[in-house]
Amino acid sequence: MGSGLATAGIILASAGFGLVPYFARSLTAEGMAPHAVAFFRYAIAASVLLPFVWQARANWKALLWGLCAGVSMGVGWIGYVRAVEVAPVSTVGVLYMTYPVFTLLIAWLVFGDRPGRWAVTGAIMIIVAAALASSPAAVAAEHLPALVLSLAAPLGFGFGINVLVHKLVVLKPLARISCVSLGSVLGLLPLLAATPIEALRPVSAEGWWLVVGIALGSALVPQLLYTVCAPVIGTARTSIAGSFELPTMFLVGWFAFAEPVGLAQWAACAIVISAIVLTPGKPVRSIAGTAAVGIDDRGGR
Repeated sequence: MGSGLATAGIILASAGFGLVPYFARSLTAEGMAPHAVAFFRYAIAASVLLPFVWQARANWKALLWGLCAGVSMGVGWIGYVRAVEVAPVSTVGVLYMTYPVFTLLIAWLVFGDRPGRWAVTGAIMIIVAAALASSPAAVAAEHLPALVLSLAAPLGFGFGINVLVHKLVVLKPLARISCVSLGSVLGLLPLLAATPIEALRPVSAEGWWLVVGIALGSALVPQLLYTVCAPVIGTARTSIAGSFELPTMFLVGWFAFAEPVGLAQWAACAIVISAIVLTPGKPVRSIAGTAAVGIDDRGGR
């Protein structure tokens, strides 16, 4: 595979991740609970890739770390779905992109991985972008609680990236993806058990197609694309090409839900992408990307 084709694969995968708000809001509009939407997103990937967990069973400590990371990500993603349900997609998207900040903080405080100068600069830029996109001038006051709750998603994702970097390097890429997806499913099962059956599934045939779309188009297929394409082009180009996810979220809100995207949101988008370009080595844009590139304890390839 050439670098051009691999770059196109990363862009396509990022577009798949960026379509999550469309599937999530459409499914919650049908009456599905946010944690049910999160469950279906991870369930197919966990099922398809389960044999790779079994093959790696000798590394049970690493698998346990992966399961814990998956639990934190799956539960955290509930806040993201809830926020997309009530708040502008563009604003929620920018707040989700704060995960590099959480990644750096967890790496420093928990794993002793001190961030470099450019990483800190990029994190500050992302904080500025989040403040700009969620300012009182850009967001209605009634949406603020949901936006605060949505920060659970980048927090869980930041923890997941750190586990992948520091604890799962002994596993093959597909085993990493599989155990994290399985952890997300297991973490959401107790919430499913306490939810009325009518809130656990779509009520129409179109809803079931949306379930297939969120599971394949925004999870399994993009993760596999990252696994194949990221090693071909390296961490830097993967990070830059992966930034296509954020403008995709903006376009989803604009075209699918007729949400106006104001100057503040576009400025925040530009700041986030600039921060990614400034700090191309870490964090990588997705779990699959992190696993595929194979970042070591110091953030290098």
